[in-house]
Amino acid sequence: MAGSTAAGPTSGGAEPLDVTATLRSPGYVRLLLLAVLVGAPISAGAYYFLQLVDSLQTWIYTNLPHAFGFADTPVWWPLPCLAVAGLLTAACIQYLPGRGGHSPVDGFSTRGVALPADLPGILGAALATLGLGAVLGPEAPLIALGGGLAFSVTLLSRRDVPQQAGTVVAAAGSFAALSTLLGSPLIGAFLLMEATGLGGATLGLVLVPGLLASGIGSLIFIGLDAVSGLGRVSLTLPGLPPFDRPTVAEFGWALAIGVAAAIFGSAIRWFGAWLRIYSDPRRMLVTPALGLGIGVLVIIYTQATGHAFSDVLFSGQNQLGPLLQHNAAYSAPALIALLACKGAAYSLSLSSFRGGPVFPSMFLGAAGGVAMSHLPGLPLVAGVAMGIGAMCVVMLRLPLTSVLLATLLLFSSGAALMPLVIVAVVVAYVISALLDGRFRRPAKTP
Repeated sequence: MAGSTAAGPTSGGAEPLDVTATLRSPGYVRLLLLAVLVGAPISAGAYYFLQLVDSLQTWIYTNLPHAFGFADTPVWWPLPCLAVAGLLTAACIQYLPGRGGHSPVDGFSTRGVALPADLPGILGAALATLGLGAVLGPEAPLIALGGGLAFSVTLLSRRDVPQQAGTVVAAAGSFAALSTLLGSPLIGAFLLMEATGLGGATLGLVLVPGLLASGIGSLIFIGLDAVSGLGRVSLTLPGLPPFDRPTVAEFGWALAIGVAAAIFGSAIRWFGAWLRIYSDPRRMLVTPALGLGIGVLVIIYTQATGHAFSDVLFSGQNQLGPLLQHNAAYSAPALIALLACKGAAYSLSLSSFRGGPVFPSMFLGAAGGVAMSHLPGLPLVAGVAMGIGAMCVVMLRLPLTSVLLATLLLFSSGAALMPLVIVAVVVAYVISALLDGRFRRPAKTP
């Protein structure tokens, strides 16, 4: 997804960057102040963007069927909704500047600042994708919109923006927009740092304003949760059984989960990339058809299992907690059907829609962990943590972030689970890289 980037450390004959002098300079202090001034309204905008997405989903899949006289949402209802989602998303990509943002099938990317002219297309494609039920998350559009809005503010205030200043302000906007969406500002900060690939002196200069904006954003989210009455939009997990210490058998399961996630996630990404070859040249026809395909998968799942269509639709952010809380209601065959249908819907969404890969990866990893916990020697909480970490690293290519996502959200059990999660993440990361080398993903065009 388009988002903030930064120039790397100086090389060649250039003078090395004096970090201490830069931190002490009046210009850097002004950048910190600007990060606060920009971060607060961007965080508020991100909060209401997420609330709008939730409201659209509720209105389209619950209120609208009732308005047409249906007591419950008809089983066929996702078909027209997802076809419209495909049509609107394709139109934003085809006819608006910026191509609706970064294609999620290429992985998690924050390269390139979104220009002011790109923002309407990114916003429109994200609302069409997320609000109408495609299987992608809000984090990548938020990063792009936050960074683009922050950079636009600097352009309005000063047209000859130095590259370093524009980089820092755009990064602060992305940090502020992501804020506590992932349950902790620390996870969001690591996600952005690892995704941008910053290091050395540049990392320190960008990180301080980013963390400041993220902290301000977290306070904005907490305050709006309290005063708006709209409810939380950050990721939360229910209380799971405590986990004491890993066993030898559980380390064996870590290897197995890493291998399974690498194969499953690589198949999802490869199929999405293959589909994009055929959808890009005829986007206005193929993207609505792929939306219909997602709708068919929803119908297959609901009719085969009797569970809610929301298990397959949407990013999984709001569905992850209920899945874990009511895991006993899901039989092993139902969980396998869920993995198959949501995995295929995720692949279709990756190919042509616009959004982020984090939440669908977490949901699929958790569902796989719940399914494997039906087998001997694997506690539920360990299976869920390893599944989330392994699936995230395959789809995101961010090992550190994947470990943090799987452990920090589990609070007191996170430290005990971390050795298992690290093994599962490393195995999944290495094997998926080997699979990518053996079966190269298709190029963008035929």
